[in-house]
Amino acid sequence: MTSTVVVGGFFGDEGKGKIISYLAIKDNPKIIVRGGAGPNAGHTIRDGDKVYKVRMLPSGFLNKNAKVMIGPGVVINPDVLKKEIEDFDVSGRAFIDKHCGIIEETHLIRDSKGELKEKIGSTGSGTGPANADRAMRILKLAKDFDFLSPLIVDVPQEINSALSANEHVLIEGTQGTFLSLWHGTYPFVTSKDVTASGICADVGIGPTKVNEVIVVFKSYVTRVGTGPLDKELSLDDAEKKGWSEFGTVTGRQRRAADFDFDLARRAIMLNGATQISITKLDVLFSDCAGETSFDKLSDDAKVFIKNIEDKLNTPVTIIGTGPAVNDVIDRRS
Repeated sequence: MTSTVVVGGFFGDEGKGKIISYLAIKDNPKIIVRGGAGPNAGHTIRDGDKVYKVRMLPSGFLNKNAKVMIGPGVVINPDVLKKEIEDFDVSGRAFIDKHCGIIEETHLIRDSKGELKEKIGSTGSGTGPANADRAMRILKLAKDFDFLSPLIVDVPQEINSALSANEHVLIEGTQGTFLSLWHGTYPFVTSKDVTASGICADVGIGPTKVNEVIVVFKSYVTRVGTGPLDKELSLDDAEKKGWSEFGTVTGRQRRAADFDFDLARRAIMLNGATQISITKLDVLFSDCAGETSFDKLSDDAKVFIKNIEDKLNTPVTIIGTGPAVNDVIDRRS
């Protein structure tokens, strides 16, 4: 039995999609399963000259040997899901649980106007209203739609059976720790808990069956939309540093700040992290771009990583050094 949970440590946009894609190929899990809120979370993956922007499927779909699943705690936009299944060539190995909630047109309309949109900068994906309806017990589920029946399996049973057979399962979180409905910067948060324990509940895996929890931090902090961001840089300063980025789903410019050790320390605690992944090291240290050996990093980059390990008392095992899936330094034993 081996299971790895991957979650974001800041406000989303940490580069989880790239790290999960790498782990999906490197570790060759039998199942890659996604928890989280819904299609309001986007992951960008670069594989050679191809760029994938994923909103519903797990980011590990590049591993053609793996089944990709969506846990019962996730709300689904069937149109987005079906398009991704077709565009990313995962037909026959993509599955959802019968208890996944379904986003309908009314949720999209409710999410595109009103207080939620104006106050917290909702993505307009319908995710929040759908999760609100689920809490009210009025949301329709996947089992209520015949056209979804070919995609339905018992996701918790599938992943727990795989673990019992000593197969590896990769569990993918969305958003970031401080967008959690419980632990984030309320009310500027998503509509669910997205810490490791919440993601595990979404897919149906108990805490005793989790082997590793990897928290992904970017080498600096970014945030899309409204809400607090300590020591936020001006847009001009962020651009000068090369930190000018845009959200995968919304296309909105991300606000930026230096790496926040206080936030990171709390994320380690809340998620019970056993490992840290640092992404975009090449943005801070351009001479590290595309590097795959820690020994070949510049002294400044090594000091940056060691400082994180020392201050957070957690090993940095996976380091992203570029946008491509294999631009990674893997320090796991």
